Amino acid sequence: MLALLRICHIFKTVHLQELRRLHTCTFMSATSSRYSRIQFHSICVIPLHNHPGMTVFSKLLFGSMHIRSYDWVNVPRNSDEIVNSLHYQHPGLRLAKVKTDAIFTVPCKASVLYPEDGGNMHCFTARTSCAVLDVLGPPYSDPDQGRDCTYFNDLPFDIFSGDGKLAPDEDGVYAWLEERKKPEGFLVVGARYSGPRILER
Repeated sequence: MLALLRICHIFKTVHLQELRRLHTCTFMSATSSRYSRIQFHSICVIPLHNHPGMTVFSKLLFGSMHIRSYDWVNVPRNSDEIVNSLHYQHPGLRLAKVKTDAIFTVPCKASVLYPEDGGNMHCFTARTSCAVLDVLGPPYSDPDQGRDCTYFNDLPFDIFSGDGKLAPDEDGVYAWLEERKKPEGFLVVGARYSGPRILER
């Protein structure tokens, strides 16, 4: 009986690992853009990550997911311009403002993020099985070209704000972002595109 329980545990662990994997299919890729379809199981999560120097078009094709996104808060370079609590940066952390924190269910509008706006750093959490059409322009590249993917932890603003309080004109929700390594449990499996040939003009 004990051996049977161990076997069942192994199969359960393998099954959960498989469900957490993202399945992607890239059907066109060039130096200027990349078109992909990302398939989520109901427990899949794309951890918080950025899109340096990129514009990204995302369209939910079916299902439901939660999206949380951020944009950086620009801090004045001249210390004389530091006039409120949002201008202070804790060592190792960088301040960001929440752009989106909502559940999206088909049918819904497409979203577009830009290098400095629109929620350049985001996290996708599937609520049901779902799929997203992702168009990156330009796509990720080697670190030497400045478009490598960076992952983050997001921490509540109050944890490191000290005695600082938001001024009346500082509306919105803020968080501290901390760089991290790619999560060990985050797995992406590529699928081969076998549809019609797509040509870039």
